[in-house]
Amino acid sequence: MATLLPTGKLDPELLKVLLERYTSKDERVVVGAGFGEDAAVIDMGSGYLVVKSDPITFATDLIGWYAVHVNANDVAVMGAKPRWMLCTVLLPQGQATPEMADAIFAQVAEAAGKLGISIIGGHTEVTYDLNRPIVVGHILGEVDKDKLVTTAGAKEGDDVILVKGIPIEGTSIIAREKEEELRRRGYEEEFIEKAKSFLFDPGISVVEAALLAVDTAPIHSMHDPTEGGLAMGLYEVAEAAGVGLLIDREAVEVLPEGQRLCNEFGLDPLGTIASGALVITLAPEHTPLLLEAYREKGISCKVIGKVLSKAEGQWLKEGKKLKTLKPFPQDEITKLFS
Repeated sequence: MATLLPTGKLDPELLKVLLERYTSKDERVVVGAGFGEDAAVIDMGSGYLVVKSDPITFATDLIGWYAVHVNANDVAVMGAKPRWMLCTVLLPQGQATPEMADAIFAQVAEAAGKLGISIIGGHTEVTYDLNRPIVVGHILGEVDKDKLVTTAGAKEGDDVILVKGIPIEGTSIIAREKEEELRRRGYEEEFIEKAKSFLFDPGISVVEAALLAVDTAPIHSMHDPTEGGLAMGLYEVAEAAGVGLLIDREAVEVLPEGQRLCNEFGLDPLGTIASGALVITLAPEHTPLLLEAYREKGISCKVIGKVLSKAEGQWLKEGKKLKTLKPFPQDEITKLFS
């Protein structure tokens, strides 16, 4: 009997094998397919073109909004300004209506417009045997060659900074997908509405935060944790850069609404989808400058750990105890849909 893969990201070791076996790049590809890297980078002569593709599969409410921001984030964390978007919209047979299509298009247009992104094409269809809409975004951006940042750039001795806290996207998804159930469980309307609004405040976009970082200090690496949460994002940084990590769990800002909802449904916030957060590593001498720049903008940020050598491993400090930093190939939020 064939082995069935679980819901969520592919197992990291399987993905590494597949990438090594089946991907290639020509001389103009600066960053190609690689574990932990957020986007591809192509040399266009005077600058770099940054290219990203990512689907939205968990959310159904405001799916078009998610599609823009999740893809734009992955372009921005490379130091690039998101500029153009193609969008593939798959609508479920037997459920699709003109109103559904219009709503998704409107969401994409509104979110892209606020980021200055032009919608330049894509594909739309009603798809057989699909039970919910799926939107796949493709965003392209530009960056000067001296401003490019990669996940693989983390260096031993760097500070690890978390911007905006966790799990922003997870909190919004839980509140939107489980809204009626939360009411039945006695949750206050004010709480539910606030949690739902996490999509906008503190927001799942890290474009402003990422571009501010590269304009403020010499950044070694940036990564936006998405599926698998902060823990998976940190693991991806370590694996891409070939380094170790020491993360202080008590320093990680877990937003109260997210903590409450994760507790309610038995989810670990560290492994819950975390779009809206940003992980940055840089030399400690530049950390105060970056933290001050964020504070001036009213953006929450905190040093949560250090980059170690690869030989030292990846660790999570909980009080006085050290435990292995556990990645989450299957996002905790998948438990809500199983």
